[in-house]
Amino acid sequence: MDSKEDFLYPRSRYYGQVRPENLVFNANLQEFAQRVSYICNLETSGKLPPEEAYEQVKSLWKQLKQSKQELKIGENGFQDESDSGN
Repeated sequence: MDSKEDFLYPRSRYYGQVRPENLVFNANLQEFAQRVSYICNLETSGKLPPEEAYEQVKSLWKQLKQSKQELKIGENGFQDESDSGN
């Protein structure tokens, strides 16, 4: 590991359809999952009250949902770019 950031926030390789919006959303999704994991661990260990953990996860979910909407992820369903609407 080159840095503490790489250790604390590992990134997995992306295997989906390579488009800029998909890559950005994938990074956002991985960050969401990592943060939810930390929140769950803090709540489980008693260092974070359940209500606060819930509010933090809810806030992160809203951010992820907004990111999805701004990037227009899923608006075309599963249609591939090679499909010409046939």
